[in-house]
Amino acid sequence: ELERIDRQKAAFGAATLSSMKRINVLIIGCRGTGIEVAKNLVLSNVGSVSIFDDAPPAIVDLGANFYLEKAHVAAGDQGRAACVLRQVQSLNPYCSVGVFTPPESSPRPSAAWLDDEDVRGTGTGFTAVVVTELLPRAELDALNEAARARGAAFIMAVNTGVTAALFSDFGPSHAVLDPNGEPLSVLPVSNVEVLELPPLLRVSGVEEGAPVVIVTLAQAHHGLEDGDEVALDDMQGDLAPLNGRRCAVRAVGFLSPQEAKLDIQDPGYLDMLKRPTSDVVATFQRQYDAYSAAVPEGGKLRTRHITMFNRLALVLPEGLEASAFGGYTAGGLLNQVRVPDVRAYKPLSEALAKGAAPPMLNNEDMEAGVGVDVQLCLAAALDFYDAESRWPRLHDGADADRIVELAKAASERFRAEHGDGDACWLQRLDWGFPSGEARELDERRARRFSRLFPTELTGLCAYLGGAAAQEVIKKTGRFSPVDGFILHDDQGLVVDDEPANVGPPAGTRYDHLASVMGKDFVRRAASQRVFLVGCGALGCEFLKGMALMGVGTGAAGRVWVTDMDTIEVSNLSRQFLFRQGDVGSPKSEAGARAVRAWNPSMNITPLVKKVGPDTEDFFNDGFWEGLDLCWNALDNVHARRYTDSCCQWFGKPLLESGTLGTKSNSDVILPYRTKSYSEGKESDDNEAQIAMCTLRSFPYLPLHCIEFAKQAYFADMFEFGPEAYEEFRSSPDAFFARLDDMESREQLRALQLIKYLAGLQQGGAVTFDTCIRAAFDRMVADFRTNILALLSTTDKLERETGQPFWTGTKRRPRALDWDPESPAAEHLEYLFAAANLYAYVFGLEAVRDRAAFAAAVAACGLRQPDFSADSGGEVDVSEGEDDSGAVDPEELMRLMGEVRALDASALAPGTAHDFEKDDDANFHVDFLTASTNMRAWNYNIKASDRHHVKVTAGRIIPALATTTAMVCGLVDMEFCKLVLGLQNSSRGREAFLNSNVNLAVGNVAFNVFNPEAPIVHKTGLPEGREPATFTVWDRIVVDGELTLAELVAELEARFGMRVARLFKAGQEKGTMLYNADDNAKLGWAMDLTDSGEVVCDDGVFSMWPQMRMAVQMLRREGTSANQRKVFEAQFLNTKRALDATKASFRDRLDGPVSAAYRAIYRPAAEPEDAAEEARAKAAEAQAYFDGIFEARPYLKLQGIFTNEAGEDVTLPLVRYNYRF
Repeated sequence: ELERIDRQKAAFGAATLSSMKRINVLIIGCRGTGIEVAKNLVLSNVGSVSIFDDAPPAIVDLGANFYLEKAHVAAGDQGRAACVLRQVQSLNPYCSVGVFTPPESSPRPSAAWLDDEDVRGTGTGFTAVVVTELLPRAELDALNEAARARGAAFIMAVNTGVTAALFSDFGPSHAVLDPNGEPLSVLPVSNVEVLELPPLLRVSGVEEGAPVVIVTLAQAHHGLEDGDEVALDDMQGDLAPLNGRRCAVRAVGFLSPQEAKLDIQDPGYLDMLKRPTSDVVATFQRQYDAYSAAVPEGGKLRTRHITMFNRLALVLPEGLEASAFGGYTAGGLLNQVRVPDVRAYKPLSEALAKGAAPPMLNNEDMEAGVGVDVQLCLAAALDFYDAESRWPRLHDGADADRIVELAKAASERFRAEHGDGDACWLQRLDWGFPSGEARELDERRARRFSRLFPTELTGLCAYLGGAAAQEVIKKTGRFSPVDGFILHDDQGLVVDDEPANVGPPAGTRYDHLASVMGKDFVRRAASQRVFLVGCGALGCEFLKGMALMGVGTGAAGRVWVTDMDTIEVSNLSRQFLFRQGDVGSPKSEAGARAVRAWNPSMNITPLVKKVGPDTEDFFNDGFWEGLDLCWNALDNVHARRYTDSCCQWFGKPLLESGTLGTKSNSDVILPYRTKSYSEGKESDDNEAQIAMCTLRSFPYLPLHCIEFAKQAYFADMFEFGPEAYEEFRSSPDAFFARLDDMESREQLRALQLIKYLAGLQQGGAVTFDTCIRAAFDRMVADFRTNILALLSTTDKLERETGQPFWTGTKRRPRALDWDPESPAAEHLEYLFAAANLYAYVFGLEAVRDRAAFAAAVAACGLRQPDFSADSGGEVDVSEGEDDSGAVDPEELMRLMGEVRALDASALAPGTAHDFEKDDDANFHVDFLTASTNMRAWNYNIKASDRHHVKVTAGRIIPALATTTAMVCGLVDMEFCKLVLGLQNSSRGREAFLNSNVNLAVGNVAFNVFNPEAPIVHKTGLPEGREPATFTVWDRIVVDGELTLAELVAELEARFGMRVARLFKAGQEKGTMLYNADDNAKLGWAMDLTDSGEVVCDDGVFSMWPQMRMAVQMLRREGTSANQRKVFEAQFLNTKRALDATKASFRDRLDGPVSAAYRAIYRPAAEPEDAAEEARAKAAEAQAYFDGIFEARPYLKLQGIFTNEAGEDVTLPLVRYNYRF
């Protein structure tokens, strides 16, 4: 169970997960929205889910309820809830799921339904009620009031046609323990001072001269507000008894003369703030006094308040005196504490009648007052049922007229009951603000609401199902509930009211789609050719939506889904197409198998292939050109950018989305009409950078220990080291050639690790005992010797300067001591993981038996070496931001010689690790946890549990089934618009909606909005030349095989600019296809005549600076014959090199562009002395290049261009059709 919810734990935390097991949910209705809510709650692992729906299924229900089958419809002997029970239960064996049986006395929804105090044997009642289809008013009100009385949440999520309504009521008193899910601040302390508040200093509520505790923090901006609470933690020495005490905080500032124009971003100012507060105040007091003295008599000094964002004043609770904070030396943390926020919510009856501007998913619709019309339509539907004892019928004109009348009447009734200010009534809104001026009902919208009332759309059901399930989880106190309604109404989906197109129903699963968007939509959907990239959580949801909509079911239609990953247990909590029996299977194959079972007509091809530059032989031009769209379901930016580049090149729409815990976004990318994905700013590298000096020598947070364990210990020893070792072993020449491309510190480390791994084999073949000794060497070096060397260095500094070194956030470390007779458990844990990692490198069997391992350690007789300051050496204790200290060139050359002298052929093969967080058998996370906590022990930092290390080091993205379902539902609706061809309508991109939703923060972060237009780039071409502007969707086309010189000439003539460089698109670095600098070399003259005259153009000196002295010496009279001979030889050697460069470049210029391209970009062969595996790999790369080159009749080129003035000119990519 814990393994299944691993990703949820990263999002919610253990405490919330525990609280969720106490949630019992009653779901009323099991059509599309109902099954979505049930699925998401069961996957989320709540305590129990009870479903009520006793209506027998109809064939049309299969269009939104993915667990209903034709056999259920044919039998007709069970309600929808009973039909889907087995499938819902199979989602999660750890969640109790059942069909709700109403009390005999109350067969219809009523307060009695919530009387059960032992729901499904849990010993507690229902925690939440979710209504997923509109019920009669009396039933809704009864359930709502009963839920409020029992402290249960009442949630309604209803889809009618193109309208979606989400309502949430958490009762008259609900405590929100965490309003947004954002991590609490952990603020490292660098100083604590007790001051009598100086005249210049300002702290709210503290009078001048009163004692105040000022805390200076290690970071530049604390991010807290006055009144926020913190808990003291990790205080050292005399302040240790204060740990655990809670205090409110207040901002600290000072008065500064306005005329001083202090720049708070100035580095000098920011550096000053690191000094003691008394020093800072004294400095600015002098400034203040100087400006005060310059004020004319009778004048007044104008000042401004400057907040010092790296300081906080503590508001001490009763019984805690400021004097207790005296004597601070080092350490300490302020941990932000959240205070429960008790909130009151309105019942449905009140919320429906109130709200001048009901919240909407589309903020522009809210500001225009659309929410009023939608909310009045909901009220009208309830009134309609009260009058007719039924709901509005599909495409019934008379019912639609009646809904219009009732909506207008509801407006008048609500206005009379609640007044103009509070009521939901038909008034004009100005930018979302009520004007008090009456307006007419949008009758067209109201009629459509009525005509489409019985229908459901799977995308809107998924959206509501994700959002409503997340509301239920908020009963734990985690996150802010929605307050009242969130409404959505997407009229853009209705493009045709022609009766013959939207009806009558044909008795198929697609009838609701046809009723809303037309029969021609169903036909188009069946013919769609879609490429779904990724079959994880997002991909499963998208496959579900396509299967329900009949995508790819026609003769010409097809869905391709590809994913390289196999299914893991942790996937089962959100990737709902998979079951325990699928673990280990390819995701794409299992996903395709699941949706094909729902809709056997679906033409779907599962692939287990990476999409990228190395699979363009499969995903070739024909594949991309045959698609209708690409649909991303990826979890990394690099892959997204690649598919985006393909969509740009082939002019295909792209649907893009992503989630992070409760946060999500989606984008519709339309050729020529919107920005591309690559024009956004998303990055995988979004973590705040930590200074290397902090990681290396001065950690003070658990995060620092985790990062150093990952970067320095694991990556260095088990990834980089074995990789360099194996490269050297396979081909020493190739290794040393690549070594030249490394920076000196990387060179040094590679050579050291190769030497070490080779040295392990000096005594013979590597055994597991060898691995234990290697692990012990690393443990002693990292956690003892290096620590003692650091202390030796800093102790010497303290003696020399007379100043304490270990102050503020710098913690004086302690060194490990190995006890061979009774090793500490944490030491054995480190050795166990590290030795097994070394065993993998050398291809040895792991030793997993702890007792056997402990015996092996004892048998090795391990002893820690004595330490001396001389052997430890000086440690760099500088506080720079990087780790680029100088490397001794002599040491580097010595190591190169030693490694070159090794007999590579005698070395055992080595295999580098590839960090994998989700394989508990590979010792990766075990090693990181052990080494993290060993380092934390060194520096007296709190230990980290294994899960926290795994999440942090593995960069695990918190993932929730609720968020995934919600955002995928919204994307499904945008897919429908693409099928309808709305991108080609007069509205273009304005018919589409991107989204940005955070389910954690209630109403404030439900947002959909139109995509942005593409960025227009100015070319900078001369006036009169075209194009003056372009977007990423544009191309320059050149047809026919040309020489390289002709291609350059054509581009320069066509656009009136100079070609500086041409290269393969995306490969700006490295060898150029064309470089104007090389072209200039053709004009360089370099000669030595028989008479001794030296001819050498200045350009030669730019490439060969040493030639300047040679030419000077050859031209100087008095140069001895021997000297002249040396310089002549140097000159002639350089001339031959220039001549060869000219000849090579001239051949390239005069030859076909395609030949030059092939010569430059075709992968090189490995030398004959390389290992057979390396040669085979190079040959494979050449064959792949040749295959692509032969199949593709064009080259994709990019260039750097300038105008006559040397200014940059920017042009689109070039499509050079050399086989035209």
